[in-house]
Amino acid sequence: MTTTVPEKTLDLQRAAREHLWLHFTRMSAYDGAEVPIIVRGDGCYLEDANGKRYLDALAGLFSVNIGYGYGEEMGEAAAAQMRELPFYTNWSYAHPRAIELASEIASLTPGDLNRLFFVSGGSEAVESAWKLARQYYAARGQQRLRAAIAPSGETPTRVDEAQAASATARRWKAISRHIAYHGTTMGALSINGIPALRMPFEPLVPDVLHVRNTNRFHRPEGESEPEFTAFLLDDLEHTIEVAGPETVAMVIMEPVQNAGGAFVPPEGYWRGVRELCDRYDILLCADEVITGFGRVGAWFGSERYDIKPDLMTIAKGLSSSYAAIGAVVATDRVMEPFMQDTSMYSHGITFGGHPVQAAVALKNIEIMKRDQIVEHVDSTQDAFKAKLDQLLDLPIVGDVRGVGFFYAVELVKDKGTKAGFDADECETLLRQFLSPRLFERGLICRADDRGDPVVQISPPLVAGEDEFDRIVSILGDVLAEAWTRVRK
Repeated sequence: MTTTVPEKTLDLQRAAREHLWLHFTRMSAYDGAEVPIIVRGDGCYLEDANGKRYLDALAGLFSVNIGYGYGEEMGEAAAAQMRELPFYTNWSYAHPRAIELASEIASLTPGDLNRLFFVSGGSEAVESAWKLARQYYAARGQQRLRAAIAPSGETPTRVDEAQAASATARRWKAISRHIAYHGTTMGALSINGIPALRMPFEPLVPDVLHVRNTNRFHRPEGESEPEFTAFLLDDLEHTIEVAGPETVAMVIMEPVQNAGGAFVPPEGYWRGVRELCDRYDILLCADEVITGFGRVGAWFGSERYDIKPDLMTIAKGLSSSYAAIGAVVATDRVMEPFMQDTSMYSHGITFGGHPVQAAVALKNIEIMKRDQIVEHVDSTQDAFKAKLDQLLDLPIVGDVRGVGFFYAVELVKDKGTKAGFDADECETLLRQFLSPRLFERGLICRADDRGDPVVQISPPLVAGEDEFDRIVSILGDVLAEAWTRVRK
């Protein structure tokens, strides 16, 4: 039986205002106003429901690494997997795509980061890394307990019991950096160094300590780079000592910190962090949810900065956000206690290693290799930075920093003193003017004041000279206009 009743067309604007809850968004802003609805993308560009085009200079959320032009290839990979095996779990079972993806990533990661635990995204990866770090010491302690109690099958002595108690001591604390963003689930949120994000949900998961980040812009003028590095490492060591080294399970840091504005590490910093973690027997986790898969001009920031982490968290660029997938990558050393007897990492995610997500991630890596995406970033990053540096001619721009295709422009109201803007000024400058004006001009980037006010720029890794020029041209015009408003 057929019908002549026309298909109902959904009013997207009305439905969005009535039913959709947008993330990190003041919903009152759309009371009577249009919700921006993005309907298609190609390369570095997006188009909204009204037909207007935008240059996406944020790559979605620092994540659409190959840009928006590979949907057909990705769709074919997903469809093929759907036909073969639409879903199965990694709980005590395996399937080909998860195995292949784990092997492929292990071939790209530096050092002996060889074991993959798949999750659905970045926050879950950070959450899982902290749980793994906590359980690693317990699992390792159980091995030492058995050895301490009866090393040769002998009857335990009081000394053996003391050794056993020491061996099973648990570690649970984490150390991260001020202003750092590591996710929104309760564990990851606890690790965040952004008080405004943590405060509404306190009390959080105990215990996390925060150390100084690598923001060089506001350091004393005459301070040398070695002095800055020593200052940061002294702060980290002091924090470990105050916390009690025997209670700290993990130090977690991004190779280049995102929140606050693309803070790059000074010379010797990562070598010193690694040495401190070794000295105090603490696991070092590199949060590469953003920096992984080419964003900083190498496959991983850990490779670029020779970090040698014990754990690595990945997501975003793993699939270029064509699918929701992330992972914790562990070294052979971290995996070893879980390969003994009845030891088990007591954690799991229903969709971790989902076969369709894994197939898409495999295709993403294939495309990145075939089209030499990482090599493109490496060869053009200096040209991109040189163009962004032109913005330093503007009185409102105090600093331009970053690496690869990952940059921030810090805004000031006085270049001489490096004075920034207070909370009320940021509200007016960033939210009421810069964000809407940049969008109006067809440029998507982020005006952010989780630390000092910055504009974050992180385009798809396929961007070229035309996109660099357009970013600098629009941003320069809008920032010049912002300065005239500030000076009134």
